[in-house]
Amino acid sequence: MIYMSKKQILTIAIKQLTVVLYICGGLGITAGAHRLWAHRSYQAKWPMRLILTIFNTLAFENSVIEWSRDHRVHHKFSETDADPHNAKRGFFFSHIGWLLCRKHPEVKSKGKGIDMSDLEQDPILAFQDKHYLLLMPLTCFVIPTMIPMYFWNETFFNAFCVNIFRYVFTLNATWLVNSAAHMWGDKPYDKFINPSENVSVSIFALGEGWHNYHHTFPWDYKTSELGKYSTNLSAAFIDFFAKIGWAYDLRTVSMDMIKKRVQRTGDGTHEIWGWGDKDQRKEDYDEATILYRKDY
Repeated sequence: MIYMSKKQILTIAIKQLTVVLYICGGLGITAGAHRLWAHRSYQAKWPMRLILTIFNTLAFENSVIEWSRDHRVHHKFSETDADPHNAKRGFFFSHIGWLLCRKHPEVKSKGKGIDMSDLEQDPILAFQDKHYLLLMPLTCFVIPTMIPMYFWNETFFNAFCVNIFRYVFTLNATWLVNSAAHMWGDKPYDKFINPSENVSVSIFALGEGWHNYHHTFPWDYKTSELGKYSTNLSAAFIDFFAKIGWAYDLRTVSMDMIKKRVQRTGDGTHEIWGWGDKDQRKEDYDEATILYRKDY
């Protein structure tokens, strides 16, 4: 039997808390501000919307309404002067530089034309937006710092620094979607745009790295073709709430539509479609098990 000291147990507990808060804050952006509200790729009942709003406040990346407005502008005018984090201005600008300077006049001009009435009419989002400067410090900094101090007698300095690390890590995971996923990776769905398929970004950003697909089909709640849970935790989160009835009207793209788009504008890096694809290996045919085979 392995025995651990009290200090070791507390260290593990704080690490676990940090990971949980990172995931919760990330989901507030990915499943919440991004997929639910910015793109309306699915609908959610008020308990789920409340949870996601709390998670979003924990992430501290501006209120849902403000975040979604910038993101709608980003998609509608992607990689132009009206794009808030135009990747054509370089990695640093698209990653963090756009937050360190004044917005381009085109961003402000085009942003005024984006309809945000659907979000402004949501009482939960309206409350968050109105009281953001009070809710954000409490949710993002005060409470996460107090938890290890109260339950595990951690020092303020340690608790505060660990939480700041969690916050900064979440920020950079989100920013990598704007920068790295617009620069490096394959383009199996549309070779004429910069957003790319980047598995590393998808892991850190809970499924947001399948960016060539997402910019080709921005209404798909999975933001990817397959929604594989191991690299798309946000899809798993949404699917779970769909099973219990809190998420509904999940919008996705048919395989036929994907196939036609890949053949028309893809860069040739898309894998096989399934049984019968011209690139399917011979051993797949020879070794596959076929159940309930029809007698011809």
